[in-house]
Amino acid sequence: MLIDRKLIVETCKEIRQRGKKIVFTNGCFDILHVGHVRYLTTAKSFGDVLIVGLNTDESVKILKGENRPINNEKDRAEVLLGLKAVDYVVLFGERTAENLVSEIRPDVYVKGADYTVDKIPEAKIVQSYGGQIELVKFVDGHSTTNTIKKLSATSF
Repeated sequence: MLIDRKLIVETCKEIRQRGKKIVFTNGCFDILHVGHVRYLTTAKSFGDVLIVGLNTDESVKILKGENRPINNEKDRAEVLLGLKAVDYVVLFGERTAENLVSEIRPDVYVKGADYTVDKIPEAKIVQSYGGQIELVKFVDGHSTTNTIKKLSATSF
């Protein structure tokens, strides 16, 4: 479900009251590929409910450049929600998910293994309340940037 940011905190309280473990990750998820699917499936395996913080179109432009995103935020959210692993998607417009992590307080925060814990802006917040951080290895050769490069080099 694409959930309004104002409702996600209350939803998390209800999830916890049911004794469920909340997992959170975030990103642009612009052109979904097998690497994303495996990453999100692994993320879900760390708990019961997976919430994905999805960068808004404006924040993707800031992070990735003027030509991005390829797909708009509503389309990206719908595609993510079509995956079995994803329970909720919440949009955020900041450069990092620090504010959202502070609001949600996930039991487990997941990032790609291209990060180290000391390079994750959200890590100190998660550690401050005793949350767990998991790093998931990427699938070699699969990235949105690689997909865009392949498409750019292809003549149709």
